[in-house]
Amino acid sequence: MRPVGILAIVLAVAMALPAAAQTSTVQAGVYADFRQLLSGEAPTSTVGIAMTLRFPDQREDRHPAVVIVHTIGGYQEANEGWHAEAFRKQGFATVTYPSMAVRRLVDGGAAAAVWPSAAAEAYEAFRLLAKHPNIDSDRIAIVGFSFGGEVAYLAAFERLRAAFLPGKARFAAHVAFYPAGVYGGVAEKGGFTGAPILMLLGEKDDNLPVSKVQDYLAYARKAGMPQPFDVEIYPGAWHAWTVPSLGAPQF
Repeated sequence: MRPVGILAIVLAVAMALPAAAQTSTVQAGVYADFRQLLSGEAPTSTVGIAMTLRFPDQREDRHPAVVIVHTIGGYQEANEGWHAEAFRKQGFATVTYPSMAVRRLVDGGAAAAVWPSAAAEAYEAFRLLAKHPNIDSDRIAIVGFSFGGEVAYLAAFERLRAAFLPGKARFAAHVAFYPAGVYGGVAEKGGFTGAPILMLLGEKDDNLPVSKVQDYLAYARKAGMPQPFDVEIYPGAWHAWTVPSLGAPQF
């Protein structure tokens, strides 16, 4: 067999094999509050975060990708890992990482510093993907759970996107599983990036009650703005219903 033929077979086999995880440490900004971030000031400090990129078993030249942000309880294979694997089976590359902002929140850090720093982590994950030659930078979505759901939602605010990314680069879609509900809807033109936003809520979740989300939407309608996000409500579901180890937590 000619050498070229052997090379073709080797490459074909390599493309079909499951891709090993690629872990890179990136530096994410740590901010005291949103004012510091949005005014363009340098972060107070930076922190190294190990981000793990995995590709589907069947490789292509350029994959769509999903950034997955975990709950306040940290990354769990049974939740974030399970969803990441499901996305890879559908052809998406995935990035997961341990949020340092979550660690500071659990340790009693000021909430004002946690959220802008968490958004900085998510956008560093975006940058990691966008510069990879096998990722389609126009098809990078973000999915988050509880704390991570709030991060996925925050990443859709245009002022935050502009603070982290030059030009028009943006997440292509935002999916927030039972987000924390810390921030409401922005009822102003250009308040969001324009990418679709989906909130997945439990009917019985009193961490972010459905009525509170409905108030956000009513606020936007009253201001004459398009509905800022779509909502899917799961009957009978509590907060964190996707996390098997939590059972049915109530607050």
